[in-house]
Amino acid sequence: MSEFDIYIDRCKSGSYKWDSCTDSEVLPLWVADMDFKTAPVVIDAMRQRVDHGVFGYTLIDDTYYDALINWFENRHGYHIDRGQVIYTSGVVPAISAIIKALAPAGSTVVVQTPVYNCFFSSIRNNGCTIAESPLKRVEIDSHSFTYTMDFDSLERICSEDSTKLMLLCNPHNPAGKCWSREELQRVAEICNTNGVTVVSDEIHCELTMPGHTYTPYGTLDPKAVVCVSPSKAFNTAGLQIANIICPDEAVRKAVDRAININEVCDVNPFGPVALIASYSQKGAEWLEKLKEYLHENWLYAKDVLSRRLPDCPVAELEATYLLWMDVSVFGINSTDMEDELLQKAKVWLNCGDMYGKDGYMRINLACQRETLVTALDRVCSYLEKKPRR
Repeated sequence: MSEFDIYIDRCKSGSYKWDSCTDSEVLPLWVADMDFKTAPVVIDAMRQRVDHGVFGYTLIDDTYYDALINWFENRHGYHIDRGQVIYTSGVVPAISAIIKALAPAGSTVVVQTPVYNCFFSSIRNNGCTIAESPLKRVEIDSHSFTYTMDFDSLERICSEDSTKLMLLCNPHNPAGKCWSREELQRVAEICNTNGVTVVSDEIHCELTMPGHTYTPYGTLDPKAVVCVSPSKAFNTAGLQIANIICPDEAVRKAVDRAININEVCDVNPFGPVALIASYSQKGAEWLEKLKEYLHENWLYAKDVLSRRLPDCPVAELEATYLLWMDVSVFGINSTDMEDELLQKAKVWLNCGDMYGKDGYMRINLACQRETLVTALDRVCSYLEKKPRR
């Protein structure tokens, strides 16, 4: 038995994922956190910090920066200078502050839909306008598809004087796409030519499937602002730690000012400890085992869905642990589909509407295999009997 097969009871633990629904029968495969314990090296480091017993204001020291810099240099060939780094409490607060710093109210920020829902709220909350450059769906076979970028659309939007920023999701949530170096290079060319700054959310960067390689956008575009965190890969989102990488000094000063204005310039005592432990040799070894398990979950889910719901194609999963399924055959709004599955099948998925694309559902595969087997059986059993349009 794999360590990832061990069931962890998360009910009544203050879990946003498990305790948001009062129905104890519901299996939550929605919000993007994992049902696995984090790496033992992280748990050990946290225990030592707790045993210290004093949890005052936190100083970020050389050990923290060395762990971050060495991890990305050695694992991804991404060189980061210490002076380029701004730490903060999370990638979403980081993105919000970056928009505040670099996109005046009323200006345009481009996103590639379907895309992470917090992109929309961060843009709107800063008084900016959203411009959608929809990804282009490409069929692989009768039950699978993938996406490519629409560079003509992106170039058209970026050429507008009002467009100041592009929010890039690399790898992409919810499409599960691991962008190639060539694709990212084209993004850099378009945005640099038009004076548009790219803000790259790379929170899922460690979670690639076999045969796919994450390319740090910052290795291609020195003008970009890149956001990273160990939280998705090591299941430590609640510890609230992330880093913004800004090579450009003027941009960095503006972002740092916005981080302070938004009051997300301080971190708790545990986030840095978890990052240092995660970005270690033991952390890397655990991560490789996690990726193997997630890949096996993906293969299982793909097989079950192709056999039992052949008219509901899924996006080929290249990165993340998030399966993207086309349910347009049922002819109902995906928000209604989410509610139906929650009430009737007792499985909580995310509707495509929240990512800017109706007719799809997002399924979180980062759970014990037994949970996934039961949840997919419930979903398939319900949808197999549901009328098609």
